[in-house]
Amino acid sequence: MAAFDKLILGVGVSSFAIFQLLFHVLSSWASARVTSGFNNLDQKRKIEWNSRTVSTFHALVVGAFCLYILLYDEAVNADHVWGDPSIVKLNLAITTGYLISDLLLIIFYWKAIGDIFFVIHHLVALYAYYFVLDRGLLAYFANFRLLAEFSTPFVNQRWFFEVLGYSKSSKGNIVNGVLMTVAFFLARIAVIPVYYSHVAFEYGTEAFHRLGFAAQSAWFISSIVLDVMNLMWMVKITKGCYKVICLIGQGEVKAHKNGKSE
Repeated sequence: MAAFDKLILGVGVSSFAIFQLLFHVLSSWASARVTSGFNNLDQKRKIEWNSRTVSTFHALVVGAFCLYILLYDEAVNADHVWGDPSIVKLNLAITTGYLISDLLLIIFYWKAIGDIFFVIHHLVALYAYYFVLDRGLLAYFANFRLLAEFSTPFVNQRWFFEVLGYSKSSKGNIVNGVLMTVAFFLARIAVIPVYYSHVAFEYGTEAFHRLGFAAQSAWFISSIVLDVMNLMWMVKITKGCYKVICLIGQGEVKAHKNGKSE
C-alpha cells in the first residue's frame, strides 16, 4: 500500500473514532454546559441530540474543506473526471468515517434515530465515494456533492430549538427557519442545474468512456437518487417555512390589533 493510501486509510479510521467519541462522550459533556435543557431531555432525545451535534460538526468541517477545494484546487477544477484527487480524497476520508459511524449508530439506536431515508442516503454516498477513494476518479463531482452540507447546521438547529421548547414564533426559530430554507435551496437545489451541466459537458468524451460502466452507473445512479431525496426534503422544508412566515404575519396582525385597542 502506497504511503498516501495509508494516510487516507488513517484519516478515515481516525474520523470514525473521533465521531464516535463525539457522540458517546464529548457531545453530552459540552451540551450539558451550554444549555441546562439538555439534562431535561429523555434518553431517546439525548441520543438524537448527540447524533445531530456530530452531524453539525461534520458538516462544518467538510463543508469548509469542500469550498476550499472548489476555489483553490486547480488540478481537480481543470479536469473534472481525472484530475488529481489527493485533496478531495482527504475530505472524502473524513466524510466516509462519519458516514460509517453514523450508519452504525442509526442501526444500533434504531428506535431513537432510525430512518430508512438516511440509511439509503449513507449507502448511496459510500458507494459513490468508493470510486474516488479507490480509483481516484470523478473527484470534482464527489466534492461538489459535499456543498449540500452547508444546509445541515440549520436543519439540526431547528430540531434543537424544538426539543428545548422554543416557540415556533420565537425570533430565533423564525430566523433559523428562513435561513434553513434559503441554505437548503442554495446548497442542494439551485446547484442541480450547474452540476448536471458539468455532467453533460463530460458525457461522451474520451475521459467519460475511460471510466467504465461500473463507475458511470455509480455516478449517475447516486446523483439521481440523492437529488430526488433532496427535492423531497425541499418540499417539506418549504412547507415548514411557509408556516413560519404565516406566524410572522399573525404576529404583526396581533401587534396591530393590540396597538388599536390601546
